[in-house]
Amino acid sequence: LALHQHSHPHSIKIPGDITLGGLFPVHARGHAGVPCGEIKKEKGIHRLEAMMYALDQINSDPELLPNITLGARILDTCSRDTYALEQSLTFVQALIQKDTSDIRCSNGEQPIIRKPERVVGVIGASGSSVSIMVANVLRLFEIPQISYASTAPELSDNNRYDFFSRVVPPDSYQAQAMVDIVKALGWNYVSTLASEGNYGESGVDAFVQISREAGGLCIAQSLKIPREPKPGEFDKIIKRLMETPNARGVIIFAHEDDIKQVLEAAKKSNLTGQFKFVGSDSWGAKSSPILDQEEVAEGAVTILPKRASIDGFDQYFTTRSLENNRRNIWFAEFWEDDFRCKLTRPGIKIDPEKKKCTGEERISRDSHYEQEGKVQFVIDAVYAMAHALHNMHQDLCPGAMGVCDKMDPVEGRLLLSYIHSVNFNGSAGTAVLFNENGDAPGRYDIFQYQMTNTSNPGYRVIGQWTNNLRLNVEEMQWTGGSRQIPDSVCSFPCRSGERKKMVKGVPCCWHCELCDGYQFQADEFNCEMCPFDMRPTLNRTACRPTPIIKLEWHSPWAVIPLFLAILGILATLSVIITFIRFNDTPIVRAAGRELSYVLLTGIFLIYFITFLMIAEPGTVVCAFRRLLLGLGMCITYSAMLTKTNRIYRIFEQGKKSVTPPKFISPTSQLMITFILISVQVVGVFIWFGVMPPHTIVDYDEQRPPNPELARGILKCDIADLSLICCLSYSILLMVTCTVYAVKSRGVPETFNEAKPIGFTMYTTCIVWLAFVPIFFGTAQSTEKMFIQTTTLTVSMSLSASVSLGMLYIPKVYVIIFHPEQNVQKRKRSFKAVVQAPPIRAKKIIKLML
Repeated sequence: LALHQHSHPHSIKIPGDITLGGLFPVHARGHAGVPCGEIKKEKGIHRLEAMMYALDQINSDPELLPNITLGARILDTCSRDTYALEQSLTFVQALIQKDTSDIRCSNGEQPIIRKPERVVGVIGASGSSVSIMVANVLRLFEIPQISYASTAPELSDNNRYDFFSRVVPPDSYQAQAMVDIVKALGWNYVSTLASEGNYGESGVDAFVQISREAGGLCIAQSLKIPREPKPGEFDKIIKRLMETPNARGVIIFAHEDDIKQVLEAAKKSNLTGQFKFVGSDSWGAKSSPILDQEEVAEGAVTILPKRASIDGFDQYFTTRSLENNRRNIWFAEFWEDDFRCKLTRPGIKIDPEKKKCTGEERISRDSHYEQEGKVQFVIDAVYAMAHALHNMHQDLCPGAMGVCDKMDPVEGRLLLSYIHSVNFNGSAGTAVLFNENGDAPGRYDIFQYQMTNTSNPGYRVIGQWTNNLRLNVEEMQWTGGSRQIPDSVCSFPCRSGERKKMVKGVPCCWHCELCDGYQFQADEFNCEMCPFDMRPTLNRTACRPTPIIKLEWHSPWAVIPLFLAILGILATLSVIITFIRFNDTPIVRAAGRELSYVLLTGIFLIYFITFLMIAEPGTVVCAFRRLLLGLGMCITYSAMLTKTNRIYRIFEQGKKSVTPPKFISPTSQLMITFILISVQVVGVFIWFGVMPPHTIVDYDEQRPPNPELARGILKCDIADLSLICCLSYSILLMVTCTVYAVKSRGVPETFNEAKPIGFTMYTTCIVWLAFVPIFFGTAQSTEKMFIQTTTLTVSMSLSASVSLGMLYIPKVYVIIFHPEQNVQKRKRSFKAVVQAPPIRAKKIIKLML
């Protein structure tokens, strides 16, 4: 191998008026300390020949650099940056001043030293790491450089690489195109995978940087493939990618061999169809990375700089032979490799296993030939340099034949400005131009590898990118021929009524939390409470008014109280009518006509309040509720209290004196009753003045955890405490009346209903004692208003019914069905009644009354 290496010639020299340098990876990187390895047919020889083809075309073009011949000094970089640096020193030899004053020939004369040709510009290099190394040297000597394949984003730094230009777009454009593709697919959560080295790492860095600036795209993992991967390394990479299974999209900047092994590892792990790859131009439309891994690669989207096959080069290259291409010092080596034969060389024995080259072999006829992808860009790079020199010559040497003094030597910085100003149609018919950083515009074809629904499985162009993306999504196919774009998102969109709770540090990941209770979704990230009079809509995206209800006439809670009230009113009216008709009969007179009518009026009002309690609340209804709620009971129990008090005083006075007590006449009794009633009336009117009657809608009473059951209740503004206060005076009268009824229990049973009044009060107390726990025990119920209204009205109707039944129904029964008992009887004096024995007293009382 060492002998083979030493046999490599140094460079290709093509004479000309102006010399261009050329850097090409004619050989691969060597091993074990040897700089150069095997010859690279496509990336080396094809590209090198493309430069010589372009020089031939330019030199034969009478319109471009007329009367000026372009020459070249072409070097081999051996795909190694350090070796390329050593070789590139050849380009700057003419610019290095050498002191030869102390050098003399044997005859004492000063030697004639041939000055090396001056290289005005360099075409190359191929690899980004090689271009970076060479560019650092060339800029020191102000030699412009145009690359045909280096795409590293850092070469766009105009401060560090100001003499570097390229006819291929940088990876930053490629990364931008890939970001646009990912966004067009609706992905926001992807992983990245890069081969260790300048190409892979800088490509991924550019992708991450652009995605961060664009926003809306998160990187789940950024993995790196080592230069020398250990056994099982790719299995570990696949395992790590599966740690974030939602990130199905994988952005891959890797070399062909690495891509192939990644696909193999995915297939080995039974993850066919799990990952959707977006590959850089190193994958492009090549078949070698996906060979035998087509199922795993199905749906992969790849990118490749827009390019075309140059027919003129094909015709030129396929006609090259050992005889007509002696200027290419590496062509013989290419010939041996391409045709798998051996040329006869002096001192070197032919390997018996290889056939001898005849020289009659022909490219494409006797060997496979396919134009290398960067040939177009090599030709465009040479033409860009030629157009810059042409424009420079027209400006500096107008009308001059050949190179004039102003272009001898060519000033590098001035030439650079002309390079940046060129704008012409290149070999593929597309414009060749440079931006302020010396970068060519980004033009990419977007491919997808498809297997189904196509007669010929393979790569299909689905779009292109030229500063913006044009993607035909409807032409895309995924695993199994599906047209549905697979998801690659960290979190799926939240449903209506759910807010996003972001995962710290990962802006594309969140948890969805339901806006619960009475909350609605105010925005993407927040839930807010609805106003007190509203409830959320079904999808919780807004609030809607809470329905307002009231106690309806047909409600079960109203039917029973209304039924009791109607029966009670009919019974009360019947008693009143009977009493009016038999107004002058003994029973009616004995019952105390005046107070009886007052008492019956109170009973009627007690029944009537049921209708007001169920009627739709309004200002008038609420006013009458306040007035009549306690008034009916107040009238009833004021009359009863006056009666029991009169009886009690009569018999207490009779024990002491024969003189009747004061204020026992009907007029006095009415006055006392109305005074007691006036206290209630005055209290109610004071209440009217302090807090005028009005309605409210109570939204708190029926506000269960489920907002769909929430209701606002229309009711009068009467609090529970106000209601009790309103009834408290009547309850006080009732209790006082009960006390007098107890004290009067020894009175003869026929004396003015003493005992019926007592039984009435005992029963009424029991009814109201039962009312209190029911009324307040339902304060937390969602049916509170209905239960309390029903309880109150039923309790009042029952107490009225007890009074009516105990005091007046027996009398009406006697008046109607036993009129013979309703006759006048003889009276006795008050003293006789009091002093008479019990048996006689009963008879005497009847006579008195």
